[in-house]
Amino acid sequence: MVLPKTSFAMVQTAPRVLEPMDLPIPDIDADSAILRLEACGICGSDHEQFQGLLRTPMPVVPGHEPLGVIAKIGDRAAARWGVDVGDRVAVETMISCRHCGPCLGGSYHLCDHRRIYSYIPLTEAPGLWGGYAQYMYLHPNSVLHRVDARLPAAIAVMYNPLGAGFRWAVELPRTAPGDTVVILGPGQRGLASVIACREVGAGTIIVTGLAADARKLALARAFGADHTIDVENEDAVRRVKELTGGRGADVVVDVSAYATAPVADALSMARPGGTVVLAGVKGFKAVERFVSDLVVMKELTLRGAIGVTSSGYRAAIRLIESGRVPVERMHTHDFPLAEAELAIRTLAREIPGDESIHSTLLPPA
Repeated sequence: MVLPKTSFAMVQTAPRVLEPMDLPIPDIDADSAILRLEACGICGSDHEQFQGLLRTPMPVVPGHEPLGVIAKIGDRAAARWGVDVGDRVAVETMISCRHCGPCLGGSYHLCDHRRIYSYIPLTEAPGLWGGYAQYMYLHPNSVLHRVDARLPAAIAVMYNPLGAGFRWAVELPRTAPGDTVVILGPGQRGLASVIACREVGAGTIIVTGLAADARKLALARAFGADHTIDVENEDAVRRVKELTGGRGADVVVDVSAYATAPVADALSMARPGGTVVLAGVKGFKAVERFVSDLVVMKELTLRGAIGVTSSGYRAAIRLIESGRVPVERMHTHDFPLAEAELAIRTLAREIPGDESIHSTLLPPA
C-alpha cells in the first residue's frame, strides 16, 4: 500500500483551540506501524483536554479511541501483534514500558513510564500520536485488538466506552450475579456500565442523572436498568435505601463528570462491606461532605479506576461482535474530522438544542 506523504489532523494548540494541519507520515521500523483511521470516538475526557484541565502538553493531536486499518507495518510488529496490512484493529489507550515493577506485576496501565495516546505532543517524534487524524503512528509497545471488519465503524469504535463499563463496573468491584449496583451518571460510560452489569447477571441496577438526562435515563432502562433516579427532583440516597430495603448497594460506580456530590453520596448508598468505584474525573476539586467515617464504620472498599485494560477491551469487542445488545442505540452523532471542536462542544452540552451520547469523528477518505 502506497501511503500519502502527509496526514490531515486536528491539532490542539491552546485551551479550546483546535487547528487543522497536514503532518508528515513517518517512516516506520520493523517494530512499529501506521494506522489508517476509520473512526475515533469522543470521550468526556476529550472535553477536559480541550478545556485545558488535564494540563496536557501542546501542540498535540488528541484522540485516544482510535479504530482503523493497518496501512503499513514492520515485520516484527506483524508477528508480535498477529496482524497485517488491511486488518482492522482497536488500539488501547495506554503505552507501557513493559519492564517496570507495575508492568511486571500485571498492572501495565499503571506503568511508571506510561504514555497515553492523544497526550503526547507533536514535538516528540513522530508526532502523529492521536486519533484526530487520517493516519496515526503505532508505537512498538502498543496493544492492539482485531475487530470484525463487517461492523460499521461508528459501532465498532464503541469498544472503548464499553470496555470501561466492563472494567469499572464489573472487574474492579467484582460484580457478581444477583448484586445490586448503583451507577452515578448516565453518559456513555454509565450506559456501558449498565450493559456490562446486565451481561454478568446483576440483580438490580439503579442509575442516577439530572433532569436534563431524561433521554439517557430512558436509554439506561432500555439497556436493563431496573430503576432510574432524577437527582434534582428526588433524594438519591434515600431512594436507593428505599429500593434496597434499607441495606444499600453492593456496588456503587461514579462515572459522573465534574460533579463532586456523587462521591459523597456513594458512601451513603453502599451497603456495609460494599465497594465504591470512582471513575469520574472532577478536575482536581475537593469533595464536600466526604465523611471518611462511613468508609471506616462500613468497611467499604474504595477503588479508583483509570483507563481500560485488555480484558475489558476483549469483553467489549466480543459483545459488539455478537450483536446481542443494540449498542447502536447509544450512538447519536457522526462528525467530520474537521468538525472536532463541534463534536466536543456537542458532547459538553455547549450547543443549544443538541447533545450527544456517543459520537465519532470520521476522517476524510
